[in-house]
This record gives sequence, C-alpha cells and structure tokens, in this order.
Amino acid sequence: MQTPALLVEDLSKTYRLGDAPAVDGLSFTLPMGQTWGLLGGNGAGKSTTIAMLLGLLVPSTGRVVALGHDMATDRFAALAGMNFSSPYIALPHRLTVEENLRVYAHLYGVPDSKRRIATLLEDFALTELAQRPAGQLSAGQKTRVALAKALVNRPALLLLDEPTASLDPDTGDWVRTALERYRAESGASLLLASHNMAEVERLCSHVVMLKGGKAVDEGSPADLLQRYGRDDLEEVFLDIARGRNREVAL
Repeated sequence: MQTPALLVEDLSKTYRLGDAPAVDGLSFTLPMGQTWGLLGGNGAGKSTTIAMLLGLLVPSTGRVVALGHDMATDRFAALAGMNFSSPYIALPHRLTVEENLRVYAHLYGVPDSKRRIATLLEDFALTELAQRPAGQLSAGQKTRVALAKALVNRPALLLLDEPTASLDPDTGDWVRTALERYRAESGASLLLASHNMAEVERLCSHVVMLKGGKAVDEGSPADLLQRYGRDDLEEVFLDIARGRNREVAL
C-alpha cells in the first residue's frame, strides 16, 4: 500500500483560550500523484491549515504525517521533499531573481544547483530577468519566480496558497498549465487552497470544502456538482457559505 503524500488526523488550532478554533477536527488523506483543493471563504481555515502542514504552526490537537514523516517528530526529513508558494509572501526584494533561487537551492541542498537554476530560469521565461532585483518585477513576473523557487528542490509535495491571486487571465492560465505539467512529469502531489472555482475544477481531482474551520463536505468536483444539483463549483461554494441545504440526486 503506497504511503500517502499527506495524512491529516483530527487537526485543530485555537490561537487563544476561549476563542473559536481556526481549524476544528480536520482529517483527510492526500494520495501521491494527485492534486487536491482546500476550498472555503475568508476565515475558513485554509491558510492556518497550510501553516500547520508546513510545521510553521503547532497544532492544538491532531497530527500531520507528510511523505511518511510525522511533522511533530521528524519535520526536517519531510520538509526536504516539500515546498510552498504563495503570492502573499514576498521574496527578498534586493536580491536578484538568480540570487533568490541560489539561496533556496542552497537551503535545500540541491545537487548541481547551477544547472537546476538555469533550467528553471528557462522553463519559467526568466532568463532575461535573472539579474533584476525581485522588488522591481511585475506581479506576474514575481509569481513566476515564486513558482520557480517552489520547484527548486523538485518537491514530491507542493503546497499552494492561492497561487494565481490578482493575476491577469493569461498569466493565471500560464501558472495553472505549469502546475499541471509539473505534476504529470514528476508524479508529485499538490494541495491547493484557492478562491478560484474554475481553477479548482481544472486542477483538482478532489476537493475538501471548509467552513468555520471544519470540513463540511468533500468529493470530486463532478460529485459535488451532482450532490448539490449545481452547474459549477461557485454555486456549490455559495450554497455551503450561506448554509443552503444541498440537493441529493436520486
């Protein structure tokens, strides 16, 4: 039986005593080689969940096993095969594109890092921008650099927090195509937190719907559309966010 990319068991996070939990009893298993989505509105618990999966936040209860390693006891072994990308986390502005990639390649101990960086610069159309400081890039260029950074160690598990937020349709499509290609070529697993319903329908084979820190439903996009009697995931999202009863197809 293949080891899952992620095993999440009864995961909860409460920031302050007496507050409602930001994540409340979340459990799911992400198989290797698949792209899953975490879908929910603002405050649903997506970013907090990803922070716990990365070991940046200590869970109040529950556990995370990433690539066969318990994040509570063997975090660094797991992190060697993981990476993360988010448009909300900026790379050092004064470093050039190439210097940023070199720093992260060094942190991950990437073998033959010079060749790996050259390949990423070419694959992400960044060769002409290699000596430009990251702070002088456009939003779309920064997104391409962030994605190149996230792939520098050839991760088996890639976590993505709204990777195409604020991008124009052309750049957003370019990013989604790059992610599809990477998963197909590497066999990696991707976990995607997003508000973009069309993106989730395109990329994800399975979706976990979050509301108030809890998983309130899950399934493939097609299963969710049938279950709620809807034509697209945005309508399903609105049904869940507004507490409307789902329609069960007979």
